[in-house]
Amino acid sequence: MERQDGDAVRVAVIYYSATGNVDGLARAVAEGAEEAGAEVRLRHIEELASELMISQNQHWGRHRSRVADAPVASLDDLAWADGVAFGSPTRFGNVAAQLKQFVDQAGVLWQRGELADKVATAFTSSQNPHGGQESTILALNNTFYHWGMVIVPLGYTVREVFAAGGNPYGTSFTSGHTVTGPDEQALAVARYRGKRLARYASIVADACRRGVLELTRPNPNMFASNPP
Repeated sequence: MERQDGDAVRVAVIYYSATGNVDGLARAVAEGAEEAGAEVRLRHIEELASELMISQNQHWGRHRSRVADAPVASLDDLAWADGVAFGSPTRFGNVAAQLKQFVDQAGVLWQRGELADKVATAFTSSQNPHGGQESTILALNNTFYHWGMVIVPLGYTVREVFAAGGNPYGTSFTSGHTVTGPDEQALAVARYRGKRLARYASIVADACRRGVLELTRPNPNMFASNPP
């Protein structure tokens, strides 16, 4: 899938995962976007928790070791992308602190209007189906609203959504007490999520470049007295 300038559409999959379940979803989203022809950056968020806390959970420490050499997300990845998929485990119905800190650092990009008109989506995992999956995705959407992004929900657009729990807000996985990663139903939806994101990101990026959509840029004096 190419943009109007001939380059492949750019998709960044930016996520935080403690024990590996969200990591599995992120890799499937990236696979789906690549299958749709996108150039993909798969980036995990660096750990903020203390060594003592991590050492008390063998699965947490094991996953951190697995991704130790993988690329860490930066604001450059966010600025580079035409479409972004954010992933987070559910923490009391909300976004994990590690991902939230990364999001909070993006004020300079928002101030320059560099996040407006990008396409965004979110995915999550929790231990039980009523653990706050939907509210976590909606919390991420609140940030996308402020950034001026175009949110593409999962919706009931393919039958695989029903097989994976029927969450129309975004890809989600109910892990129970396992850390073996998402099941095949959740992975199938995540791959579809990546394809759908790449498709819409390509359309919106091309429309912006051709002037069909006017790129949103804030007044440079807007934040002069109240910087983000």
